[in-house]
Amino acid sequence: MKNNVYTVTQINRYIRGVLSDDLVLSALSVRGEVSNVKYHPTGHLYFILKDAGSQIPCVMFSGSRAAGLTFRMRDGDTVVVSGTVDVFERDGRYQLYAKSIRREGAGELYERFLRLKKELEETGIFDAMYKKPIPKYAMTIGIVTADSGAAIQDIRQIARRRNPYVQLILCPAAVQGEHAAKSIVRALRKLDSIHPDVIICGRGGGSIEDLWAFNEEIVVRAIFDCETPVISAVGHETDVTLSDLAADLRAPTPSAAAEIAVFDAAQYRTAVSDMTARFGTAMARCVRTARTRCSAEQKTWLMRRPDRRIRDQRMMLAAAEDRMRGVMDKRLRNGRDRAENMRNSLDRLITEKIRDSKERLRIFAGRFDGLSPLKRLSAGFVYAQDERGQTLRSVTQTAIGEKLTVWCADGRIVSSVTEKG
Repeated sequence: MKNNVYTVTQINRYIRGVLSDDLVLSALSVRGEVSNVKYHPTGHLYFILKDAGSQIPCVMFSGSRAAGLTFRMRDGDTVVVSGTVDVFERDGRYQLYAKSIRREGAGELYERFLRLKKELEETGIFDAMYKKPIPKYAMTIGIVTADSGAAIQDIRQIARRRNPYVQLILCPAAVQGEHAAKSIVRALRKLDSIHPDVIICGRGGGSIEDLWAFNEEIVVRAIFDCETPVISAVGHETDVTLSDLAADLRAPTPSAAAEIAVFDAAQYRTAVSDMTARFGTAMARCVRTARTRCSAEQKTWLMRRPDRRIRDQRMMLAAAEDRMRGVMDKRLRNGRDRAENMRNSLDRLITEKIRDSKERLRIFAGRFDGLSPLKRLSAGFVYAQDERGQTLRSVTQTAIGEKLTVWCADGRIVSSVTEKG
């Protein structure tokens, strides 16, 4: 019997048809460890899914990624991939075409996130009508974050660069872990009670598990209840938490929050100078215009009734001067008030820094006093020196018959070594 001869394409197409007809392979979920992750410039994602005994190549096309990939996948992640097993006919290779991918254990958190978001949306917490405006010229800024994280360092650096006169008040809180939510709530309430101009609440980026404290309902409600405007700065630009939605303003990063909250002192001084110059120019132009008009009117009136025209001109000029003087006085008062407010803010800031420095000096003085040798001698301790003036720390430094000087709180004793033990 003569055997049939097939082409390679026919074989691959036949195998593809067999796999396509299999109901199990057309819609399945596979758990495994990720390796060889490659993000293609076109948006496609290629990787290998493996376990202890085998591996399977996988691909997720860019049009499918919105269906389930909510994180940036890395080698070593344990994931559950849902999709279809099919054959790439050109290479004769079967692979798993992924439609959705979820990190093992993160799917439940994401579902919980969506449920809580829906519940809080129904209460109106995220409604724009409750958003408070962020002050343009904040002089006191409260910060809720970890005291040793990169977020606080970035905020401090930007504040020093933009405006060293702005006061930063850090209320440290745990931003990750079992007790993080309660710690954040305590810090928010404490800062809100002292009424800073604005509060920045956030941390650096991470996984959904790392950022979960900012999705807790008690944290979201604490942000909503703050009388002080709150800027939420949690994670990176792509990370979104429920705290971001409840805050009065969401910043993509802690650094961006600092750029928003701390006004640029140099730009402020430049703006004031520009306004002063424009005001002076406008006033000079008004005076010139008024004088020109008065001169023209005077010439016209003098041709009719010189006495009445001169009297009316003087009255109009006096009225114009009164109006201009009123405007000038008002502008000057406003300028003095703003300058006085700025001076008071600077005086208050300098006074607080001096008080903090004095307190640190008092603490250091107490520490130095505790280390004083005279204080230790007064407590009953003594120290001894050999004939060369060297402090004795061991019996091996002495010899029989050697003279020693023993110092007490009220004087010294000269003795001789008679025995060593």
